Amino acid sequence: MTKTAKPLLLIDVDGPLNPYAAKPERRPPGYTTHRMRPDGWDGDKPLRVWLDPAHGRELLVLAEWFELVWATTWKGQANEWIGPRIGLPELPFVDWPTMHGRAPSGTFWKTPYVLEYAAGRPFAWVDDDLTRHDQAYVEAHHSAAALLRYVDPRLGLLRRDFDALAEWAAAL
Repeated sequence: MTKTAKPLLLIDVDGPLNPYAAKPERRPPGYTTHRMRPDGWDGDKPLRVWLDPAHGRELLVLAEWFELVWATTWKGQANEWIGPRIGLPELPFVDWPTMHGRAPSGTFWKTPYVLEYAAGRPFAWVDDDLTRHDQAYVEAHHSAAALLRYVDPRLGLLRRDFDALAEWAAAL
């Protein structure tokens, strides 16, 4: 890698870091349960979030290769509720101008905003809502290298995901 800016690593919370789709009665190994009431949470009970502190350590290792950025609907609140619980410093975040809007060509609503945020820089993105439509859209509209890494929301980030991210960054 040259002395240019590091590629971005865009990190979603729910799915990659919080395997929300795992069986509710069985917390995955390595995760701890946190009860949270972020701004905008209007549920009667606090939100249950499962987090694995090992993810923070793995992401800090990747920070040698990447600039870490929250790409989550938690926006800046990820710095208050998520980062400290897994050992991450405050990170920049994608400030979505609108959430859950329409997206072109069957893509995830975040995809056009991710390209706007990346502004031509190489990036890797971990999210549980990525499909082949997003990959095709990025290939057609982003000239720099990009890795879109789907993460199963029942499992969260796994060793193979961290390895794939490190290999991709090292190959740039």
